[in-house]
Amino acid sequence: MHSSMIGKIAKAKQYAQEPERIQFTKFEATFRGENDTHTISFDDGAWHCTCHFFSDWGTCCHTMAGERVFGMMIPVDSRQ
Repeated sequence: MHSSMIGKIAKAKQYAQEPERIQFTKFEATFRGENDTHTISFDDGAWHCTCHFFSDWGTCCHTMAGERVFGMMIPVDSRQ
């Protein structure tokens, strides 16, 4: 293996152990709930979900679970 690739692999392992280096700005995911499948998204600091509860409350179990999964990779001011 090329020596520069070995260095990149080592750096990737280091970065993977430091998730605070990563900050999501946008993503979308499918969430399989107990009753239905929903789409959750995070864009420009705001969560969104296609479930009915989110449309009434601006938060839901799906977006709260997403925040727990992604943890510190969500900007502090966007955490619920």
